Formats: sequence, structure tokens, C-alpha cells
Amino acid sequence: MKIICIGRNYVDHAKELDNPIPSEPMFFLKPDSALLIKNKPFFYPDFSTEIHYEVELVVKISRLGKHIEERFAHRYYNEVGLGIDFTARDLQRKAKEKGHPWEIAKAFDQSAVLGRDFLPLEDLGAIQNINFSLERNGEIVQNGNSKDMIFSVDKLVAYVSKFMTLKIGDIIYTGTPAGVGQVAIGDRLTGKINDKAMFDFLVK
Repeated sequence: MKIICIGRNYVDHAKELDNPIPSEPMFFLKPDSALLIKNKPFFYPDFSTEIHYEVELVVKISRLGKHIEERFAHRYYNEVGLGIDFTARDLQRKAKEKGHPWEIAKAFDQSAVLGRDFLPLEDLGAIQNINFSLERNGEIVQNGNSKDMIFSVDKLVAYVSKFMTLKIGDIIYTGTPAGVGQVAIGDRLTGKINDKAMFDFLVK
């Protein structure tokens, strides 16, 4: 299983980090050891002092595909979940300054939170009109809708499949809206699609 993460897919998020708006999708991978599932606590790592949350819709691939045309991409997924792409922002900043890869800041253990369930797309409606949010200690800190993506889910599926074969069970984190911020030990993070809680866990 591959964990494929899309960067800078919402204009306001790119702007809040003072990043340029991409002209084509950009993606990176996380290993399966990055998964944090079943509402298990996230343990703050000792190698960073600036871990940021980034809530994202997650699409699960349901068919084997390579060089998928965008017009057919919708045939390769039928469920949507919710996750967090945890980022060690201090390590990322240092890597970017040196022109180094970002894996040290993105691919560490527990950095890919994934909610318990995936929801059938037929129950959610159009893939490009899904509301989702993140609460930190009961306060909404991120609130997004997939209609605001720079690159649609179909575009992402088609683009990634040009470079690597998509397999059944692969998941794509589709990017985060504005409002990313730092977590602290003792925080409770709750993610929702519409009004349905998808994950609810503690930072320890």
C-alpha cells in the first residue's frame, strides 16, 4: 500500500506558508509505518518542537491503474476518508533551506493519521463538493471544501498514475486548506466530514 500525499492543493494554504501556487500537482510519499489508525494517541516526537496538523480528505484507490486518463479517473475510487498529514515544520524549513528532500519532516512514524472509516462516495455526492473540518480542543481550526482544490481528485489520480502504478488500497491525501497550526501535548484533535466524526484522538 502506498500513501501518496499532495502538497499545496489549496490556494489559501499555499499563501499562508508563503509558497508559490503550483502549476501542476506536487506529491510525495509516506511509508506504511507512518499510519496512525483506530484513534490511537499521537506521541509527540523528540526530534521536533514544531509539529503541525494538516487535515485532508483521503481517497482510496479501488482499481489497478496506470496512465489513467482524467476523464476515466472517477472509476478508480468510490470511497472518501479523512486524515491528518502531520508535518515537522521546523525540520521541513531546514530541509527546504538546504534544498534537501522533505521526508524527514513528513514521513516519520505516526505522521499519517487515518480515520476509522471510509464513506461511500454515493452517500456524499459530488467528490468536488465535500465539507470537512478539524477541531482542536473543541474549536474549529480548519474548515474546507473540496471544491476549493487547485487540482481536482480526478486530475490528481490521472497525474500520479503517469509516474507510478496505482494499486487497490493505495490512498491519496488530497491536500489541506488554510488554518494549519501547531499541536501540543494534551491536545484533542477531532476531524469531521460534514457532521460525521471520522477520527478523535489525543496528543501525548
